[in-house]
Amino acid sequence: MKTFPMFLQMAGRRVVIMGGGEQAAQKARLILKTDAEISVWAPVLDPELSGLAAEGRITHHKGPVTLDSFAESALSFIATGCPGLDMALHALAKEAGALVNVVDQPQLCDAITPSIVDRDPVVVAIGTEGTAPVLARQIKTKVEGILEPRLGDLAALAGRMRGAAAARLNPRARRDLWRWVFNGRPRQTFTNGAERQAAKLIKSAIETGEFRTTKGGSVSLVGAGPGAKDLLTMRGVQRLQEADVIYYDRLLDAEVLELARRDAERIYVGKAPGCHSWPQEKITQTLVTAARNGRRVVRLKCGDPGVFGRCAEEVDALKANNIPFEIVPGVTAACAAAASLGESLTERGKIDTLVLTTGHRQDGYALPAPISNIRPGTCVALYMAVGAAPRIVAHLEANHPDAAFHVDVVAKAQRSGQVRLTCALQDLPETLVSNGIVGEAMLLIRWKRQQSTADVLRLSKMSACQRA
Repeated sequence: MKTFPMFLQMAGRRVVIMGGGEQAAQKARLILKTDAEISVWAPVLDPELSGLAAEGRITHHKGPVTLDSFAESALSFIATGCPGLDMALHALAKEAGALVNVVDQPQLCDAITPSIVDRDPVVVAIGTEGTAPVLARQIKTKVEGILEPRLGDLAALAGRMRGAAAARLNPRARRDLWRWVFNGRPRQTFTNGAERQAAKLIKSAIETGEFRTTKGGSVSLVGAGPGAKDLLTMRGVQRLQEADVIYYDRLLDAEVLELARRDAERIYVGKAPGCHSWPQEKITQTLVTAARNGRRVVRLKCGDPGVFGRCAEEVDALKANNIPFEIVPGVTAACAAAASLGESLTERGKIDTLVLTTGHRQDGYALPAPISNIRPGTCVALYMAVGAAPRIVAHLEANHPDAAFHVDVVAKAQRSGQVRLTCALQDLPETLVSNGIVGEAMLLIRWKRQQSTADVLRLSKMSACQRA
């Protein structure tokens, strides 16, 4: 991120615009949405700017431009339409210590104007660091459709009630209140045009505290997917933004935690192979204790919580202690690995059985039972099976010497540093060693069913019928 997004206080502050044509008028229109004082410097103004000057909405200065022209400005726009003059004025503005935006010259900009979705006081700014303004406008159009036109009025109403809420409710209760306001009945009521009724609902909730469906804590077991930020579900993101405390695994990109509420406590409970600094029993008890203390807890797990994520142990403990909980599914590693290869885990007529299994049991590495019983038409997705690879290969070679197995290895699927390998079955152990793959990898072993001539003719006829 080369630019840092920030909202500037503009009320009563001075904004300088250099130029009197259409480019300058565009900047004036933008700043007129604020409470800033606008000074426009140009020998002549176009009709729009002349009208604004006549109405007293901007102050017109004919020149000359000096260092004092930029004095005490919060922001200065240079928009004369002449590249040479713009560069000269930029040099003068920088000498005066001004924060500068030069129109259409991002290399000269201290500040870059974003695309704006205005629901005052709710403002969404979209920037591309000057690289793709058309894309920023496309995103703006989508966001405009997401946010209801009067959302800003609801936000302003909530702002007027923040003092009353602070006087009667503790911090946790206040977070629950505003979550209810913007996710629940008040927002729906306000959107439907019943502003007074919505205001009454909020005032009553502040007085009575009856907006809370549960006064205790809760636990969300959230699947983070393979670790990439953009493969987390929308529900998972929402739970991160509501959490008081987050217990997270290893194998996650750091960017995933950026989706969480800024003041949420983050506690690392990752378990590396052979190095369990946080035993599962300690993690489980910690979840229960945090929820009993009234905290909203997220247990952020790699992949899907229910696929080799020891979710059942945590669920059993939460049930035994009557702790409200939910499971938020995630993209499991087998799906992420296949997607990274651009392949499907199943294939019509060739692979009709998908098995998810592990090569690492509670007592150590072992030959998975599905490998012992593998049949044509099967894809076996192996989790935590790198250490079991020699046994798997030995078994398949001994029991299915004529089978045509297809083997893929994907390490760090869908993350930075991803490794994708394809090898012959007999070369699997050496491939893992030579590429330094020791633990974090999916092994996909496919034994495709060979189609008979009758099957091929039948599928061809079906396809022809579908086309007809």
